[in-house]
Amino acid sequence: MASFNKVLLMGNLTRDPQMKYLPSQMPVCDFGVATNRRFKTQAGEDREEVCFVDCTAFGKQAEVIHQWCSKGKPIFIEGRLKFDQWDDRNGGGKRHKLTVVVEQFQFVSSRDSNGPADESSQPAPSREHAERDASPDQRSQPPSPPPGRTPGRGRGSKNAENPVSQKPMFAEADIPF
Repeated sequence: MASFNKVLLMGNLTRDPQMKYLPSQMPVCDFGVATNRRFKTQAGEDREEVCFVDCTAFGKQAEVIHQWCSKGKPIFIEGRLKFDQWDDRNGGGKRHKLTVVVEQFQFVSSRDSNGPADESSQPAPSREHAERDASPDQRSQPPSPPPGRTPGRGRGSKNAENPVSQKPMFAEADIPF
């Protein structure tokens, strides 16, 4: 029988990420994410329910999350569910916990950030994808500015590049649906 274990979450960190290391010196970062669901009841009353999810990241991702994330910051996570069970040391019987193991993540700009408002509307390609898709001579050059925002050219300028003729940021294989 086929199986599929994939989780997509977008929410805010519930606590500062905690870093620890495995005996092999592999970094491990544990953190919590809260996701909100807003809905109306049959009576027309607005309700909100919150789901708290424990997450774990490993390796370089753990280091980046620990360095750049803090309580309250928004994040988008792609990962898989992991079920752990053990016997309680104090004789409390079997214990269990469901966590999300982070496979990929993306920082999300919050509404009150000082950056451009449209920054969060399109996800930026990951560095791994950008380096993989670039030719060897492009890898050593600094990234070019986004279409329509080249230095010295206004949006209404006759010389402004046509964004429709630009190569798309993502390959069709990168889109998850």
